[in-house]
Amino acid sequence: MPEKLSHTIVNVAARLRTMARLQPYKRAVVCPCGRDSQGRVAYTHLTFRQLDIESDCLAQGLDDMGISRGVRTILMVKPSLDFFALVFALFKVGAVPVVVDPGMGVSRMLNCLKESQAQALIGIPPAHVLRTLAPGYFKSVKTFITVGSRWFWGGLTLGQVRNRLWQPYRMADTRADEIAAILFTTGSTGPAKGVFYTHGVFDAQVRSIRTQFGITPDEIDLPTFPLFALFDPALGMTAIIPDMDPTKPAHVNPERIIEAIVNQGVTTMFASPALLDRVGRYGKEKGIKLPTLKRVISAGAPAAPANIEQFSAMLTEGAQVHTGYGATEAMPVSAFGSDEILGETRKLSEQGYGMCVGKPIAGIDVRIIRISDGLIAQWTDDLVLPNGEIGEISVRGDQVTRGYYERPRDDALAKIIDGDAFWHRMGDLGWIDKKGRIWFCGRKSHRVSCSKKTMFTIPCEAIFNNHPRVFRSALVGVGPQGRQRPVACIELVPGDSGKGKKGLKKELLALAKANPLSEDIETILFHRGFPVDIRHNSKIFREQLAVWAEKKG
Repeated sequence: MPEKLSHTIVNVAARLRTMARLQPYKRAVVCPCGRDSQGRVAYTHLTFRQLDIESDCLAQGLDDMGISRGVRTILMVKPSLDFFALVFALFKVGAVPVVVDPGMGVSRMLNCLKESQAQALIGIPPAHVLRTLAPGYFKSVKTFITVGSRWFWGGLTLGQVRNRLWQPYRMADTRADEIAAILFTTGSTGPAKGVFYTHGVFDAQVRSIRTQFGITPDEIDLPTFPLFALFDPALGMTAIIPDMDPTKPAHVNPERIIEAIVNQGVTTMFASPALLDRVGRYGKEKGIKLPTLKRVISAGAPAAPANIEQFSAMLTEGAQVHTGYGATEAMPVSAFGSDEILGETRKLSEQGYGMCVGKPIAGIDVRIIRISDGLIAQWTDDLVLPNGEIGEISVRGDQVTRGYYERPRDDALAKIIDGDAFWHRMGDLGWIDKKGRIWFCGRKSHRVSCSKKTMFTIPCEAIFNNHPRVFRSALVGVGPQGRQRPVACIELVPGDSGKGKKGLKKELLALAKANPLSEDIETILFHRGFPVDIRHNSKIFREQLAVWAEKKG
């Protein structure tokens, strides 16, 4: 980070305080809190003024007990009023929340928590049961706070920590380059890693999201992924906490999502492709319209044009589904709307050009560099490929994180030094067209290296996905690098009985042979249900499918 920015005072919690002054009585966070005998949902909420005061009271209490500037603090609290108040309280004192997605599984989550070497833990009762049963993973933790009822373990409750006499808390004068949080990736394409988020990165993300999507203070958001909800108070938007299990978006009850949109007049919704598909499928069947929705933002994995078209049927004229591109390490990178997707890029994606993810947003530089699995220490312009050639997507900008927690090797592989700045290697492959749009072609680690050529997942899979009986496909390589045999794994559409697979296989092989992208594929394998990532239920675990394909022969 440039020297002049490293000394700039930035605390992301200051945005909440500003909103509390500008719109004190607007609802900041709304949570479902039960249903009556008729099944009607009841809600509880905090206004921006209340959220600012509540986080002040918690900040003073946390500070008094030693959770202060720089203290790494595991936060294991479900989306709720307390969750929002605690996050902004931690920002105000300058502590560093450590956030791990519980959907990644207990074993992986415990390893992440141990790796963080946190000094404090704030969690709901199940979190404290976990640390009691597995104390070896929490050896560094000295301060324990329970959100809810404390049972047989020690420490304090949140009610005991909260300072009941409110006074405006003087928030820490954190610098732009000071660590604000450590967010762990789910490890869907490798080991889970703790990503350093600075106050400057958070602030840049808020500015980018507001500009890119035209967010105004009168907006009401339904963030179906909890971490995205944290941007809402900083943007001045009302956050409606959905009635769902955020770790299982593919199994969400669509009626509950639609209920929240209609009850609260939601204008913006974040949704993974899996949730988009489930709710869109239900809405199409029931002929539902959602007139208040101005925009839907889909991210986490590429959203198929058919999925976008299906959900768009519920929207009114002028409203769009925006598909975004980014990662925990750099977000957002690009985005564009369904009008352009359905009207222009869809037909090209179906022909194997890749999945278009739009133009880079303002403030982000994107370059396509030659494919390499090794370390690149210094940036040179010789790395950059001409537009139209497939290479690794690399990005630079204020919302790009600078590294991982205690992972110097991963830092070296992911970052390229460029003077006082750096480029982040996304680990994704793609190309840029004449209009400056990015086309995503799959993960670098998923490319199939054959003796004659290299094959890329997204373009090849599009050829099979055009078949009406195919729900999704996955290209995998069997054998050693450089001499891999390409295999197409096929998952049939839900409800397909699987009858006539021999004839279907012939049809799919004929499709493959008719296209130069897939002509080398001679093996088709049918799989009952692809293994997918836990967070978005959309990213296919091709590594697991490759092992399965090798066993199947």
